Amino acid sequence: MQFQPDAPLIVEGMGRVLLEEDHLRAEEVRMGLAAFAHQVKTPEGMHTFRLTPLSLWNAAASGWTAGKIVSFLRENSQWGVPRSLEEEIEETMERYGLFRLETHPSGSLLLICEDPERIRWVADHHIVGERLVWVDQHRLRVDPVDRGWIKEEMMRLGYPVADGAGYEEGEPLTIRLRDRLADGEPFRLRDYQKQAVEVFNRHESGVLVLPCGAGKTVIGLAALAQVGRATLILTPNATSVQQWIREITEKTDLSPDDVGEYTAKRKNVRPITVATYQILTHRDGQDGTFTHLDLFDRRDWGFIIYDEVHLLPAPVFRATAELQARRRLGLTATLVREDGREGDVFTLIGPKRFEMPWKWMEQHGWIAKAECVEVRVSMGDHRYQAYREAKRQHRYRIAAENPNKLDVLEHLVSLHGGKQVLVIGQYLSQLQLIAERLRAPLITGSTPQGERESLYRAFREGEIGVLVVSKVANFAVDLPDTKAAIQVSGTFGSRQEEAQRLGRILRPKEGENRASFYNIVTRNTVDQEYAWNRRRFLVEQGYRYRWVDAEQWN
Repeated sequence: MQFQPDAPLIVEGMGRVLLEEDHLRAEEVRMGLAAFAHQVKTPEGMHTFRLTPLSLWNAAASGWTAGKIVSFLRENSQWGVPRSLEEEIEETMERYGLFRLETHPSGSLLLICEDPERIRWVADHHIVGERLVWVDQHRLRVDPVDRGWIKEEMMRLGYPVADGAGYEEGEPLTIRLRDRLADGEPFRLRDYQKQAVEVFNRHESGVLVLPCGAGKTVIGLAALAQVGRATLILTPNATSVQQWIREITEKTDLSPDDVGEYTAKRKNVRPITVATYQILTHRDGQDGTFTHLDLFDRRDWGFIIYDEVHLLPAPVFRATAELQARRRLGLTATLVREDGREGDVFTLIGPKRFEMPWKWMEQHGWIAKAECVEVRVSMGDHRYQAYREAKRQHRYRIAAENPNKLDVLEHLVSLHGGKQVLVIGQYLSQLQLIAERLRAPLITGSTPQGERESLYRAFREGEIGVLVVSKVANFAVDLPDTKAAIQVSGTFGSRQEEAQRLGRILRPKEGENRASFYNIVTRNTVDQEYAWNRRRFLVEQGYRYRWVDAEQWN
């Protein structure tokens, strides 16, 4: 093993890879690593990556081979690559595509494997085998309705399937992106947006991962124009529905009559229909049927876009399993799911096809530079006694709603002159108290959609300086001029929520292009513990959190 002292990597036998942050080629090598390794953490000086089966299968789906990955690691490693790791990479990547799905002339699907022993092992499996029928020693017949199911089960068995069964054409739709917007401003895709669309077009299914503020909606519209088919767009909430409809009508040549809204308020099915995940998971009673899942069959969709795909609820997962014959695009800022179902996103929507790092976007000015600060506050003796005596499941709320946070909050708002400040929290009683104290409007889940839109618009236009919001503003709320976001409480240790809340301030700004993200936590409590877990994903992306003691402020 030849020692290369000038190389930027240290490759360890268990799949851990260390990258020297200050190396001249660090950024170039990090971009290469991101194609086949998961970034775990980014402490000062040394960044840590890990090769996992899912990261390697994503790489295989994008055209990487085991040989190419091993060569990359050898070329950039100080101490070479352990032979055991090379063998693990080869064995893991060999599993992707060892089984493949193809269409039989009869219309059924075939699960094909050239290895008789392995396909026999699958056919004998007590869950999978009972729904498959032998055709010959290399092929098993699969019912088309089981296309998603077999991919899920094969992933659980450690053999992700390469799906080459093709797609139904769907209803044709002519759509073109505009050259200019209504105000006369030229409209064109950024280079990375073009690259993302080109990658998707080569595969026609998969997930694109870009940070908040990177223009994922624009990428979706460009993909839609390329596909040219009736399209169903699924989003997290009614606000994002309105934003998609606004973007479609502003940036494409479609008329408003071509675009339908399918929400609790309106249920119009048009060639382009935008719906919420919530409406699709609506039930007739607690144990009733899902009343709107038939939307998937209401038109001959040729394309389905899943906005914030990491939020896909279980019922929509099941519906997606039956929609494998449609082209599918997932858009997200992070594939982190607290339920660990990233593998299901891989099988049912498609592999990760493209990812653009947050810090790269920041360095090139496409998103704002964000300063992340954790402000730690103490808790009064009486409340701390109640905290200590409470059960574990109740302690977080006691700490999160610490009244001492209010003075700190007022101080932070004043630091920014009370202009374009977003206050975000979890608990309605806390948010109502904050709104009263700051004399600021409050948006919660019970706020009518029309009122929400009016308040968001007033905030965007500077008529409102401070806006207090609940978790309904976590996703797909376009507030480009927000200078600061202050988080007072959250959903326990949710990494995805932290990333989305930071995303509220990342739209590029005029001038200095900077913004601040504050997290007010109660010192030495589970509030501080959860805050540590919440920021893990952002630390992996290269963000640095500094902490300050509120008691040390003048």
